[in-house]
Amino acid sequence: MDLLADFLRTSLDSVVTAGIGILTPALFFLCLGYVVKRKTLFTDIRRALPETGLNLKIMLFNLVFTVPVIVVASTFLWKFWHATGLVLFTPDDWGNWPVWLVVPIAIVIGDFVGYWRHRFEHNSFLWPSHAVHHSDTEMTWLSLERFHPINRLTTFAIDSSALLILGLPPYAIVANSLVRHYYGFFIHADLPWTYGKWNILFVSPAMHRWHHSADEVAYGTNFATVFGLWDWAFGTHYVPGPCNGPLGVVTDKIDRTLWSQFSYAFRPSAYGNLFRRKIERDAAANE
Repeated sequence: MDLLADFLRTSLDSVVTAGIGILTPALFFLCLGYVVKRKTLFTDIRRALPETGLNLKIMLFNLVFTVPVIVVASTFLWKFWHATGLVLFTPDDWGNWPVWLVVPIAIVIGDFVGYWRHRFEHNSFLWPSHAVHHSDTEMTWLSLERFHPINRLTTFAIDSSALLILGLPPYAIVANSLVRHYYGFFIHADLPWTYGKWNILFVSPAMHRWHHSADEVAYGTNFATVFGLWDWAFGTHYVPGPCNGPLGVVTDKIDRTLWSQFSYAFRPSAYGNLFRRKIERDAAANE
């Protein structure tokens, strides 16, 4: 009963906290969108309403059921990695380093790990759960909330494990999560910005929009969240200009319902789609 009570309490706290926390970015993107698009913003909002509604439903589900699991898993991961003896440093080892240096180090490492984890999601058995994120055909800043619970858990496990092994202090891990989360909102926003030559260093909204493009030319590109440098260094950088074409996945037929979104990762056919996508990418690369 105590475990259930803790679960319910964590769920309620996460919903309230997220509800309050999402008001600021909502107001920010509404104002920014109006400055950039003027009256066409409201046309775009109406067109995206069905997808936005689904994003909010998935966000609520994850807040109630997935976040409490992550809270429990965080304690387990901390104990697990310390029990293995594979932890390279301790928070005390970082204690003599200034905060202004430790935080950027955590963000750079977190983004580097996130880049390779993201590539792994596009080339492995993790794709069917990650495909849910790519099923949004009207990408907005709230598309960041469209993640299958399995994808949420694997992302947390992989990214957090790397930072725990390095023994980074809690404040640095929290800072990394906040920066990459809120910048994630920004790069999912429907903005035409490419950053020009600076997109080599930082991921722009246009750069990440190409990652979600239905155009096969853009398959397997732009995996980073903050630093475009990783994509440039490892040959996955692609920003020919603003991305104005169709978005979403073509080979993966995922309906706009909670059942379809969540059940997709458990369909055998979803794994066949992974190989079809690989064949299409290889064919595009050879043309």
